[in-house]
Amino acid sequence: MYTIATLEDLRRHLNVGANAGSEDDLLRALGEASHLIESTTQRRYCPRLATLEVKPAAAAPRMLILPDDLLELRALSDGGGAVDIAHIFNVPGESDEPSSILRLKRGRAFRLGLNRVDSVSVTGIWGWHDRWAQAWRDSGDRVGEKALSAHAALLRVANSAGADEDGVAPRFHVGHLLRIGGEYLRVTAIDRSANRLTVLRGIGGTRATAHLRDAKIETYAPSPAIRDLTVRYAELTLKSVGPLELQSPLLDRMRRLTA
Repeated sequence: MYTIATLEDLRRHLNVGANAGSEDDLLRALGEASHLIESTTQRRYCPRLATLEVKPAAAAPRMLILPDDLLELRALSDGGGAVDIAHIFNVPGESDEPSSILRLKRGRAFRLGLNRVDSVSVTGIWGWHDRWAQAWRDSGDRVGEKALSAHAALLRVANSAGADEDGVAPRFHVGHLLRIGGEYLRVTAIDRSANRLTVLRGIGGTRATAHLRDAKIETYAPSPAIRDLTVRYAELTLKSVGPLELQSPLLDRMRRLTA
């Protein structure tokens, strides 16, 4: 299950209660809307950890034109091994905006051809967000009762219906992307009476690991404009009897340009 917006987001948009409509149908509509938006714009709106191979531009050997939006640079390596990321400029240079270009400082060059390596390995968090520094919110809850093993699919919390750091309740939704430490998890079901979340572990390229009791749980908040567009198209998907044609000024602006 991959959705940009959550089940609660869609229910609020439709102004329906938790018992109205089929949860499966609503999630299917959210999934289809998410896929349509991402395929149309050629961007991803939920973060993922990955290593991509990028060849320097022939006319600018100190420059890497990235094939995806880079939110956080974690590591680089070329034919000579690891490259100190302190020697890298991100373009654009705003910390909240994803980078589309990486450039070495003047006087340096990528070492290619060594050990038959002709590209640079770029490891980082990839995706698009217009306020990345604010994308992860404190849920107000922690890993409860006991440590969470690397294989557990049930996550117990103190109060699944409580408010998050912004005062929004419930703090956990079906479809929510969570972060505990360096691991991403996806909420697939919630037992409110037992304060227990069913989660997919180690998604988005991250690794499922054990977490101690009281470990902080964060929730991902996609760009509000993209979230709202997702629920609008999900509503159209629920009402449509045929394939949708997406038309929106926002989609036109968000289309990723490729070389």
